[in-house]
Amino acid sequence: MASIEARGLAKSYGRTVALAGVDLTVQEGRILGLIGPNGAGKSTTLQAVLGLIPYQGQLKVLGRDPWAHRDALMTEVCFIADVAVLPRWLKVADAVDYVAGVHPRFDRAKAEAFLAKTTIKRTSRVGQLSKGMVAQLHLALVMAIDAKLLVLDEPTLGLDILYRKSFYDSLLNDYFDHSRTIVVSTHQVEEIQHILTDVVFIDKGRIVLDCSMEAFEGRYAEVMVGSDNIEAARALKPILERQIFGRHILLFDGADRGRLAALGEVRTPGLADLFVAMMGEAADARTGAAA
Repeated sequence: MASIEARGLAKSYGRTVALAGVDLTVQEGRILGLIGPNGAGKSTTLQAVLGLIPYQGQLKVLGRDPWAHRDALMTEVCFIADVAVLPRWLKVADAVDYVAGVHPRFDRAKAEAFLAKTTIKRTSRVGQLSKGMVAQLHLALVMAIDAKLLVLDEPTLGLDILYRKSFYDSLLNDYFDHSRTIVVSTHQVEEIQHILTDVVFIDKGRIVLDCSMEAFEGRYAEVMVGSDNIEAARALKPILERQIFGRHILLFDGADRGRLAALGEVRTPGLADLFVAMMGEAADARTGAAA
């Protein structure tokens, strides 16, 4: 069953096209990374999924039209954004009480158990917590809700590396159970690659890559070659080339790994390297079209 099903999803703000006919399917029990540069359409896509904005095209989230049936949908969907929404004067204990009072699927015992793993005091006010602690509090409240879909929009923005790692470790180990679906939008590509089952690159309101991580690992390859093999490697038409310490690293789409292995050390590239390559190609294509 698809948790999210979009066909021809479109949204414009005046003359600015935010989404230009996006087709997207996210199956139940998957973790999707939605990745793109600023202004690519990531937040607009998430806002449409959450029923926060009207749109053109077809969109079903957990089988419902999110704009027409948002109230019913929100009992099964949770959302964490990059902006803290909890009032600074609110005490941690009061935040737990509030969510327990308004959300029918909230499990207070789970929230307390998650908070017990942190250094957050129940008597502290939100304004007294570090940004990392606020993120931990948000996550504890959300993980205690029996939701079918979790949407994350830059959830670790501004956090140091230890808090970011702790956030994703908790998400994977304490929340995800292969029946829930998670959609995460972030610029920190390297830090989420290990938790994803699927990845989507979006640019200028259009999807430029949509594949499973399994397919990604079979399709793309990187090879590190010395100067003696660089011309032979270039003849295989890499989509990106860079240099590190005098060695050439070339990124290939669909190349024969046996041929690559004869030229140098072959490995699966990082999502960040592929993102740079594809965004560069997209920019070159736009420049060429403009010329």
